[in-house]
Amino acid sequence: MPHSRPSVIHVDLDAFFVSMELLRHPELRGQPVIVAGGLGNRGVVSTCSYEARKFGVRSAMPVSQARRLCPAAVYLETDFSWYAPASRKFHAILRDYTPVVEPAGADEAYLDVAGSERLFGDAPAIAAAIRQRVRDEIGITASAGVSINKLVSKVASDAGKPDGLVVVPAGEEAAFFAPRPIRELPMVGPKTAATLATLGIKTIGDIARMPPAALVARFGSHGAELAARARGVFDAPVLSGHAAAKSVSREMTFDADEPSRDRLRAVLRGQAERVAADLAHQGRSARTVTLKLRFPPFETLTRSWTGPTSVDLADDLFEAGANLFERAWEEHGRRPVRLLGLGAANLQERARQLRLGDTGDTDRLAEAVADLRARFGEASVQRAAELGQHVARADVPAFRPFAAPEPADDDVPERTTPQVRAT
Repeated sequence: MPHSRPSVIHVDLDAFFVSMELLRHPELRGQPVIVAGGLGNRGVVSTCSYEARKFGVRSAMPVSQARRLCPAAVYLETDFSWYAPASRKFHAILRDYTPVVEPAGADEAYLDVAGSERLFGDAPAIAAAIRQRVRDEIGITASAGVSINKLVSKVASDAGKPDGLVVVPAGEEAAFFAPRPIRELPMVGPKTAATLATLGIKTIGDIARMPPAALVARFGSHGAELAARARGVFDAPVLSGHAAAKSVSREMTFDADEPSRDRLRAVLRGQAERVAADLAHQGRSARTVTLKLRFPPFETLTRSWTGPTSVDLADDLFEAGANLFERAWEEHGRRPVRLLGLGAANLQERARQLRLGDTGDTDRLAEAVADLRARFGEASVQRAAELGQHVARADVPAFRPFAAPEPADDDVPERTTPQVRAT
């Protein structure tokens, strides 16, 4: 239920990946900097500095387009081994103020501090304290929004970027929303915005002034929710923690379409090792193995296999994935591949017995490789056949480490980069 006074905080690290890169490259401050998942033609922008945004560069934009808009920018490859410790520290800071923390990504979260005010002061004071600790302990800036619910706090933190704090007093949610562009309202993606524009709607206030029945007639049940949100009405509570991932996967987009069977199988093997490491880290195993193939230009297919028992070893994941790959590739005339991905789904608690003659050496080797990759980056240990000039970027997770609470209805970009948003 919504609160009678502002006690819900949304905190978002400013241009997280770029901010982390500037800590070790301070000479780049003030310049347009773009961090991307791959710097080749098919790379995708993960985030960019505010200087680059002035040229129209945005997250999820192809690197090729970013280069046309801002050719003088400094382009850097994502380095999750450098960002992850800062992300963990950020979330630890939040939990110092309340156990009611709902992560929404590596760089953002919601907090309900209604039960913490006697210890730390009111919500605006807590938000200010968090922002100061992020600056002091991590060395980067954060923006925060404070209101009676998650929806308004999210919009408020975005309005305060960069390095700002916006407080919306209880009862002023609709007034705060009214002058803002419709795309600032979560759940309004490009398609919905285009439809609203045909009705002459440009601001959130324009939506709020429309009769709810008219919105329902145009958008169905989605219209009723749109009418409520435009007035700042949102009842979903802040949820402690986050749901366990339902699947784990790895994807690689090739900078040039890959025709070699040996190379594709080698990449698949590397993905199996990384998925196995992810499963081990979570203490889980999988009943289903999935394969994703994309042929040029954007023809995508998926295949899956569900076995009688769960799997978690790299060898087993690779065997299942390779069988799916060989059949699917053969069915499509062994065409060059644009994207290759391997995943594990139907996850369950891990409970595996050693096989006859198994000494555990394979597990220990896999653990050592996974530890090196975690400490020094995904590309620090690779199979020889994985290397080559055609790879757009090192194989990276194709899943969000935290589930976003409010995905937009039609605002999800093609998934070719790690699903870790950095705004």
